[in-house]
Amino acid sequence: MTSPGSDRTWLVAVAASLWGLSSLWRGPLSQQYPALAVVFWEHLVLVVLTLPWLLPAVRRVRAASRRTQGSVLVIGAGSSALATTLFTAAFRLGDPITPQVLQKLQPLIAVALAALLLGERLRPVYGLFLVPALAGAWLLAFPDPLAVGVSNAQAALLALGAAALWAAGTVLGRAASAELRFSDLTALRFAVGLVTLAVTAAVTTTPLALAWSAAGDIALLALVPGLLALVLYYRALGRTPASRATLAELAFPLSAALVGVVALGARPTGSQWLGFAVVLAAVVGLALNEQRSRRPSVAVPDRADEALTPAR
Repeated sequence: MTSPGSDRTWLVAVAASLWGLSSLWRGPLSQQYPALAVVFWEHLVLVVLTLPWLLPAVRRVRAASRRTQGSVLVIGAGSSALATTLFTAAFRLGDPITPQVLQKLQPLIAVALAALLLGERLRPVYGLFLVPALAGAWLLAFPDPLAVGVSNAQAALLALGAAALWAAGTVLGRAASAELRFSDLTALRFAVGLVTLAVTAAVTTTPLALAWSAAGDIALLALVPGLLALVLYYRALGRTPASRATLAELAFPLSAALVGVVALGARPTGSQWLGFAVVLAAVVGLALNEQRSRRPSVAVPDRADEALTPAR
């Protein structure tokens, strides 16, 4: 079982907090260019940055099981390309905070997939963190938590679609880490995503041209919430059960809310501040419990390669 000292839930939370910075650059870009174009150039920069990892990653994934190969395709095409495109499109329709905090439903999806695919067993104490985190995220998402109007519906649906794909990526990334290194997963995610985006742009005839003035925002978007966050994330995922990781990822809407208030002029209501505090307490409490408790909330083997036997 996972020993307290080996758990890296805290590192997943650090990586997720970096994703919340993306609104600094993604929001303005989404107002000027098609979401597909923004995500395409973001992925192109990421592929260039991870080229030294790509060839070794291709060799290892070719020698891996079909399960791992399928996981890599879903992570790249779905969790990277499509999810990020949906997420970017949500910024055009919603405010700077709501599209990011709506990933609150991701834990519910990821927990079901983790139990189905990885055999992770949840102990009752997990609910003490999960339920408050989801309730707090709901409060954080909507100024009036009892009145969600049609005006937010489109942005909400796009954000929820992204959340579902990211949940699948959390579980499948955990599974694939049994055979692939974190650098392999990072490089393959971006490469498969870039190919998917190029094909999608060709089929939909979406223009990909951006002005040179957008280059700086694209580079920062790719470097900070992109490459740095994903390297830390996959570094941690091999020693962090997917069920824990997906709850630690709620650090994402926390940092997103802070960016919205400090940098983008958002003004949360009292219920949103309450939600912020509840989510923060749940994320910190989970990380402390997994580090210090003799009986962590999720019972799994210590490493991903012990959690499942790859099927060739």
